[in-house]
Amino acid sequence: MSVAKIGEHIFLIDVEAAGIRNFVASYIIKGESVVIIETGPTSSIQNLVNGLSELGIDPGDVSYVAVSHIHLDHGGGAGTLIKHLPKAKVLVHKRGVPHLANPEKLWQQSKMMLGTIAEIYGKPEPVPPERMVAAYDGMTLNIGEGIALKAVETLGHASHHLSYYESLSKGIFTGDAVGIYVNELDVIVPTTPPPFRMDIALSSLDKLASLKPLVLYYTHFGKALNGAEKIEKYTRQLKLWAETAKFALDAGEDLGAISQRIVENDNAVKKAEGYIRAHKVLRETVLKESVLGIIEFVKNFGDPA
Repeated sequence: MSVAKIGEHIFLIDVEAAGIRNFVASYIIKGESVVIIETGPTSSIQNLVNGLSELGIDPGDVSYVAVSHIHLDHGGGAGTLIKHLPKAKVLVHKRGVPHLANPEKLWQQSKMMLGTIAEIYGKPEPVPPERMVAAYDGMTLNIGEGIALKAVETLGHASHHLSYYESLSKGIFTGDAVGIYVNELDVIVPTTPPPFRMDIALSSLDKLASLKPLVLYYTHFGKALNGAEKIEKYTRQLKLWAETAKFALDAGEDLGAISQRIVENDNAVKKAEGYIRAHKVLRETVLKESVLGIIEFVKNFGDPA
């Protein structure tokens, strides 16, 4: 666990999910009250709690825990975390509310999709319904000291995905809407697992671009400058993946061949290939699940580019 101040009022806690550094970030916004953005998985909640203590934050001062979506590495730890925060409520997309209240289906599906990675993340605990707020597009939290946080519905990666725009820094907490940022290499890697809806994701990216952000705060991982430029790059990247998958499918290629073709065609992924293949989570989720998500979209809907 490590803590870093990344803005006048914003802190990053590396929760070291699955024991991996620079993989899952939880963000702390401190105004007159405190908001936590992203919990990480259940298995790393104690690291997050330790980070709050290091920042000198009284658990009773936390007003909201905002999650981008309910996947285990983003909101899976909400039920465990909320036990430490007596006044906080969990902010989640309305479609995510029933799954956080009763996470058994989420857990079973996660084990089926992720296998041993789900076990590493840990089983999610329920969030009491009265401790949740169903967030909607445009909903704004006034945190005090001139800080406001606006929910932005950004579907595509998931049907229950929110990003959060913070007006003072002109930054967006992106969840998985703008992919994964490998900060050591300054490259973006798509995260597009089934059932990925690329057409909807592209509309979400247009919505985020219209905010003209200066900064992106990636859950995976960290603060990235030139926010609007990175959104534009990611849009082109998704279109390249779909175009590559369409060509390869027409040629009768299988998942492995399509994955390798994407690596060769996408300079960012090629640059990060060694990093991805050495990463115990990304080697499964990027080169298999994300490629599969693009393939299934192209099969079902065609190439939106």
